[in-house]
Amino acid sequence: MDIITNETVRGAITALQDKDPKKWSSYFTTDAKMTDDGNPRNLWSFSRNAVGEEWFTEIHRVENDGKDIYGHLTTKQWGAFNVYFKFHVDADGKIYQLDIGQAH
Repeated sequence: MDIITNETVRGAITALQDKDPKKWSSYFTTDAKMTDDGNPRNLWSFSRNAVGEEWFTEIHRVENDGKDIYGHLTTKQWGAFNVYFKFHVDADGKIYQLDIGQAH
């Protein structure tokens, strides 16, 4: 995870990898928003279903000061594919928006 230079994002991705939903959620504002392939999605519903069921098997690259993660994600429900997770972090170090989708 050292490749992820943003401390908040590194913590969130580590929590995802560790299958720790409580820790994952702690990195987000209470009113955080989410999109999935550009479509609005409920972050908390996603978190309940994804944390513990989805994880990165490889990080391909990190951009935008450590806030945009591109890699190979494995899911129990949908299989494995390349994705992006783009985190928007506020001045207090909390994630206020997460944009995810399939990377091409």
